[in-house]
Amino acid sequence: MTNPNTEYDSPWKEIIQLYFEDFMLFFFPQVHQEIDWSRGFEFLDQELQQVVRDAELGKRLVDKLVKIYRIGGEESWLLIHLEVQAQEENEFPQRMFVYNYRIYDKYKKPVASLAVLGDSNSNWRPNQFGYELFGCAVDIRISVVKLLDYQQRQSELEESRNPFGTVFLAHLAELHTRDNLV
Repeated sequence: MTNPNTEYDSPWKEIIQLYFEDFMLFFFPQVHQEIDWSRGFEFLDQELQQVVRDAELGKRLVDKLVKIYRIGGEESWLLIHLEVQAQEENEFPQRMFVYNYRIYDKYKKPVASLAVLGDSNSNWRPNQFGYELFGCAVDIRISVVKLLDYQQRQSELEESRNPFGTVFLAHLAELHTRDNLV
């Protein structure tokens, strides 16, 4: 039987690919304003696959690695991880940590880990992974956006010209009707 969560994978990948600037503006406006959009951006999906292909870290629904330029000229990379699933995943923060350090280790580029969570648990907000041993500490903080946080803004989203307003409304409708499936 097919995992119902995987049916979200392709449409989200496609719309992020087509409307990346709108995606960043909608979900991460503070990051959007630091990107020099006039210099363009590049999806590095092949590079991401090389880094994570041998990782046994659970399912990956939508991951994008994007090379951007910051205002001021600095090249940076964004790891965008989109989780569109119905339940929590305990290994999620660890997986984000592993992807981040593997990308940095291989390419020696600063990496920002961003996540959009589309699950139905408003309390699940995995935004940190780390550990400490004998005075040595490792820590990553993940910038997380929770789709459920937008549900109170439905009228604003209906009027939005940003395509992700419509995408979110469709996702919200799916969450509300998920249990009605026969």
